[in-house]
Amino acid sequence: MEALGGTALYVWTALFILTEVHSEFIHIPSLVHHGVEGQSLLLSVETHFQLDEAEMQGTWSHTRPSGTRTTLVTFTKEAAITDMMYRKHLLFREPNVSLLIQKLNQTDEGDYHLDLNIEFHSKTGVVIKEGRTVHITVDVPVSTPVIEKSPSYTVVEDKGNVTWTCSVERGTRVGFQWLRNNVRLAPSDRYSFSKDNATLFISPVKKEDMGAYRCVARNPVSQGQHSKAMDLTVYYGPYNLAVNSGQGLRTGEVFTINPGELVFFDCQADSNPPNSYVWISKSRNSTQVITEGPRLEVRSYRLAQAEDYLCRAFNNVTQKQDEAQFTLVVASLGTGKEKHTQEGSSVSPLAAITVCSLFIIGCMLLVFLRRTCHPKRVLMSIYNRPLTEQKRPHRSGHEDATEDFGIYEFVSIPGKMESTQASCRSLARLESVQDMHTTIYDVIRHVPETPSHSLLN
Repeated sequence: MEALGGTALYVWTALFILTEVHSEFIHIPSLVHHGVEGQSLLLSVETHFQLDEAEMQGTWSHTRPSGTRTTLVTFTKEAAITDMMYRKHLLFREPNVSLLIQKLNQTDEGDYHLDLNIEFHSKTGVVIKEGRTVHITVDVPVSTPVIEKSPSYTVVEDKGNVTWTCSVERGTRVGFQWLRNNVRLAPSDRYSFSKDNATLFISPVKKEDMGAYRCVARNPVSQGQHSKAMDLTVYYGPYNLAVNSGQGLRTGEVFTINPGELVFFDCQADSNPPNSYVWISKSRNSTQVITEGPRLEVRSYRLAQAEDYLCRAFNNVTQKQDEAQFTLVVASLGTGKEKHTQEGSSVSPLAAITVCSLFIIGCMLLVFLRRTCHPKRVLMSIYNRPLTEQKRPHRSGHEDATEDFGIYEFVSIPGKMESTQASCRSLARLESVQDMHTTIYDVIRHVPETPSHSLLN
């Protein structure tokens, strides 16, 4: 029986261990704490069992970064013993297991170990061991960083190097970050950083390195602190040299202007400091400096033929230069307010439609007039008419005063008529006949009041 009782107790203990020992009887919300120097820090412990149903015994100990371990507090549910070296620095209130560290300093850094033994009244002889480790760092808040640039003067592109340094008056475990125009900088072929990122090296300096630089400093107990912006200026250029004019017609590197026109050309390039400009004429196998400055004035009447011009930009600091050449041609571009562009001088569709329409209308008018009043056909009709029809008396002109004025045609007919007169309106109704050689005079005359003689004697 005793053997059976011992076996049952062993099985019950094993089942208790398998089901209960792995349950969380204590809980620490955070196992890492970033403390601020001079402030208090609570190592909070939550118990997940009824304190009046169990007995407990435990210790808090501290292991410094050097490896030295010190027992801070030994406690039970009814009493606690604090190391005399830490009585004024630690606060422990039983039966609560939490530990309060007052006025943190750098020596408080390290690992804090909680070892706890629990024995429930209902399970006498069974001791549950619980242990936790909490890591603590103690830092000083970061002050506003300050940056410096070396050298302090402006450097020349591709020749100079720049070193940026960021520093803080207060702060521990400070991490640094560099920004240019509020964009984070990363290591590259020309950018390198010190181990703690407190220093930025730029070698060699380029035009694109210009901008506003800032340093951001932070540590575990401080949000990012931004320094004041400091500008980096670089001497560079000239770049992108170009010659432009708001007059004439440009096709590639050829400018065409009207005779007698006064034209201005502007030469511009990206450079720091600003460039000095020289205009050179290359006409008739001769080269000569015309003027200095970014603007050139040309009077076209002084040009005998096409001439080549050159604008030269020179940076006195970088000792670099660039040139742009163009040809100036004098030719008539027409009058008016037409706009000529580099894309071409083609006639607009509206102008082409207008010209075609006017041409068609003109042709229609000519055809209409030809069919309405054809002189040769009228001559043949009169020559071949019967005599009686030719002797028709002419109106005096008093019947309709509106017809006194008009176009009269005088026709000479050999052998039969000395003078013949007929209006275009009346002659247009005659039949068409074969063309004859004759001379037609168009005049404006007044019809006499007395009846006219007959056409034939």
